[in-house]
Amino acid sequence: MNKKTNVLLALAMLLSGYAIAQNEDVQKIEELEEVVISDSRFELKRENSGKTVIKISKEEIERNQGRTISELINTKSGIEITGSRSNAGQNLGVRVRGGNNGQVLVIIDGVQVSDPSQINGEYDLRLLSLENIESIEIIKGAASTLYGSGAATAVINITTTKAGKKTINASVNSTIGTNQSESDQGFDIADFTNTVNINGTADKFTYRLVFNQTFSDGISAALVEDGEKDAYSQYGLDLNLGYQITDNFSVNIFGNITDIDSDFDAGAFFDGENEFNSDQHRFGLMSKYSYTKGSINLSASYSSFEREFLSPPFDPFISEGENFILDVYNKYNFNNKFYTIVGLNIINNETSLAEDVDFNIVDPYINAVYVSDFGLNVNAGARLNNHSVYDSNLVYNINPSFVFKLNENDYVKLFSSYSTSYITPSLFQLFDQFSGDPNLDPEENLTIEGGAEVKLGSKFRASALYFNREEENPLNFDNNTFVYFNGVDQTVDGIEAEVNYNPTDNLSVALNYTRILDDGLELTPEDKANVTIGYSFTPKTFASISYQFTGDRLTLDRSDFFNPTELTLDSFSIFNLSFNHTLKNDTVTIFAGIENLFNEDYEELLGFTTRGFNTNIGIRLNIL
Repeated sequence: MNKKTNVLLALAMLLSGYAIAQNEDVQKIEELEEVVISDSRFELKRENSGKTVIKISKEEIERNQGRTISELINTKSGIEITGSRSNAGQNLGVRVRGGNNGQVLVIIDGVQVSDPSQINGEYDLRLLSLENIESIEIIKGAASTLYGSGAATAVINITTTKAGKKTINASVNSTIGTNQSESDQGFDIADFTNTVNINGTADKFTYRLVFNQTFSDGISAALVEDGEKDAYSQYGLDLNLGYQITDNFSVNIFGNITDIDSDFDAGAFFDGENEFNSDQHRFGLMSKYSYTKGSINLSASYSSFEREFLSPPFDPFISEGENFILDVYNKYNFNNKFYTIVGLNIINNETSLAEDVDFNIVDPYINAVYVSDFGLNVNAGARLNNHSVYDSNLVYNINPSFVFKLNENDYVKLFSSYSTSYITPSLFQLFDQFSGDPNLDPEENLTIEGGAEVKLGSKFRASALYFNREEENPLNFDNNTFVYFNGVDQTVDGIEAEVNYNPTDNLSVALNYTRILDDGLELTPEDKANVTIGYSFTPKTFASISYQFTGDRLTLDRSDFFNPTELTLDSFSIFNLSFNHTLKNDTVTIFAGIENLFNEDYEELLGFTTRGFNTNIGIRLNIL
């Protein structure tokens, strides 16, 4: 037998052995009412939210160990993350509803994060480890009222793991696997991930210290025959300390350091011995003062970034940036029907180009939520964006919904929204000596969406919606002059559908479908679908199979740099398998996975290598 057959046989034996060993009956677990936060910053029942918020729970994250955060998010409706199926060091393009990186905002534990040294000012998701994440909420559509510039197509709200209730808790998570392309199936172990998490609670004091490390090798970044393998390594350290000063007042301070070292090639179809280094340092604090009907909340963070590109014989290119972000707001609950937020968001971004450049943003904002007794819910707000380079600009949203209760647990919800957003050019786009243009206008977006959601107890939930986004002054790059410019106004619209069905207590089916109704959006598939079927053999043994279809995508062939030509990347389908089993004492969990089960040959990015059939196996130990 060849190596692939041996690996499949070993994994099959592992799955069947643990499934047979557990002969317990599957226990029925009562589903709690789902709560969403991101679209209002208040904990609201899902039926009272006017958005189809995507929730990735702790349970789902634990069942996807061995994957990256970008791989997991890429399975959700309306989202395409290019680079997530490629070499580990590949740059990520987060495209939500046909948008781009600069239109997506990332939040970690309530604190906005961005990198002013990046071309679009976006945050690099490769800096995050899935093993250190508790849950993720994704709100799609314009959310600039609550979250400011950059929240035009989505907000990815990430919550990291929390301190346990015992004085000391400790866990270790380790994964090994293959890392190979479709054409090179050598089945060498070339992918390693390790995480150590120590946390606890002592009276009024909480702490969490997490160290994670990743190393990956085995694939050439560029799609070339016998290309040099481009290694990727990362380590991160995350510290969070909390203290409950009084019953009403708490403070958390945090800090994290992430270092990435990656080889990269000279470009599409071109091998090369180049190196990329990225360092992030982020520190800050969060505090909350609670009173009878509300709370005053503050988050502040300072981040510094340094990225170095080594391409012999040229001198190293170094990109540096730093920012300070302050968000303070008052939440007030009048009567469990009317909720308000009044806040102030201050941002200072700096980076080094030919000289040090910066800009400041000062945004006051207000948002209100009304939840009626007769089914009507309204979420509305406004923000005044005050930018040091531009004049003031008002953004606003109104998001009504109506719930028809079928009985206590079942409902039909109709929802709609009308939201504006305002995206200021990044420091690079404004001030870079070669590509920048200080006369660029900000991009202004108007997003309209409407849809329906049906929920039948804990067994069935389905939603469908239509969205339309009008973009004025979109920020584009001219391949002839190599300068950023404001393009022609454009419209992007599409439909999304999601279904979650649990026909039995141990069987779950989740599927989603996205259709972009506009042609000509680079690297955005017109059609994309995901299906995941999960089965719990016992309460401690779970397996799933997932399928992803990604349709045709437009791309540019830049082999003639001055005259790029359009071409189409073919559609492709990928099947993945996953399995996890927890021993009876809950101290040991074993998990395994197979990616690209049928070794599909496809191109995610023109001229770059994609991952073929790969396997991984890992273990999570709860030591204390």
